[in-house]
Amino acid sequence: MRNGVNDSRIIYLDNNATTQLSPEVVEVMLPFYNEFYGNPSSLHSFGGSLKSELNKTRESIADLLGARLDLEVYFTSGATESNNAAVRGALLAQPDKKHIVISKVEHESLFQLANQLEKEGVEVSRISVDHSGQLNLEELKDSIRPDTAIVSIMYANNETGVIFPIEKIANIVKEKGVLFHTDAVQAMGKLSIDLKNIPIDLLSASSHKIHGPKGVGILYIRRGTRVQPLILGGEQERGRRGGTENVPAIVGLKKAAELAKTYLREGMSYIQELRDHLEQGINSQIPMAQINGRGTERLPNTTNISFEGIEGEAALLVLSELGVCVSSGSACASGKFEPSHVLRAMGIPDHMGHGSIRFSLGRYNLPEEVDFVIRELPSIVQRLRQMTPSSSKA
Repeated sequence: MRNGVNDSRIIYLDNNATTQLSPEVVEVMLPFYNEFYGNPSSLHSFGGSLKSELNKTRESIADLLGARLDLEVYFTSGATESNNAAVRGALLAQPDKKHIVISKVEHESLFQLANQLEKEGVEVSRISVDHSGQLNLEELKDSIRPDTAIVSIMYANNETGVIFPIEKIANIVKEKGVLFHTDAVQAMGKLSIDLKNIPIDLLSASSHKIHGPKGVGILYIRRGTRVQPLILGGEQERGRRGGTENVPAIVGLKKAAELAKTYLREGMSYIQELRDHLEQGINSQIPMAQINGRGTERLPNTTNISFEGIEGEAALLVLSELGVCVSSGSACASGKFEPSHVLRAMGIPDHMGHGSIRFSLGRYNLPEEVDFVIRELPSIVQRLRQMTPSSSKA
């Protein structure tokens, strides 16, 4: 039996959660731990010379995102901080505006931020999605008001992989004269992004989603965009974000961005073929299985499948015992498992949402790994259905 302790290889299909660090990234980072360990804000050359390494990374990120200026790229601790900095920064810069707009399927970092802002007196409009997970653009248009400080809509959904028409959304927002922010965590490195031609004011992304190190993210701020810093301290990041930069991780991010741009051109079709093979294999062998978001444009690596009559967490645990790493579409709150807010927003019935599993593939996955899942999953689902009381399936 495969398991995560004794088997020599894990089948890792949870790449939307985090990705394996590329060996090339590790290699370029190591010298910055034990040789070039200075502080880039130092006046002496040993530390100060590291500023050039930071700027090289800005250039690589700007190139990956199709941005005009590397000066528009700032480093944070991760995309959660970047999302908070974008939205709170816009509100702080516009104290007369107390309204924001998000979608009902945003990542938890924005979803929970919006809940907190409501407690602080900010009004939040949450835009609905249809059964396929696509945003209601008419509702978006109607939601933007004179007192709207910022609209924040994700580029692609982390659970279903559904891609929003971000250029249309950005144009709608900018026609209203409002700041537009997008959480592009799942899009960067998987989709071609062109910030030169899409009027996005702020964009968040994260290193560890593109085979880079954890602990570093980026916040793109278009030149001239008014936002106040979230973290105060020194004059690092040109006053946009206080705190000594994580130089080794930033250097690793540079390499990860370069590799991502190459793979974007050459490798994403391979990942999509694996994803499509996985979906076809599951659909052909497991009845009462539903691909959430099917019928609209999705990330090439992501599939979210609901299996009627099972609990997703139970399937996840059995798969984990076989060495297969995936995510479920439910969350535990107060000891009770609830379907994700994303699936509920899409109108997925709870009895299906409870049984949802997200598979997210990456560049290191192999066809034989997908075949293993296709071979093992039908019996797992059948066994779990036999164990589930019929009343819970309705």
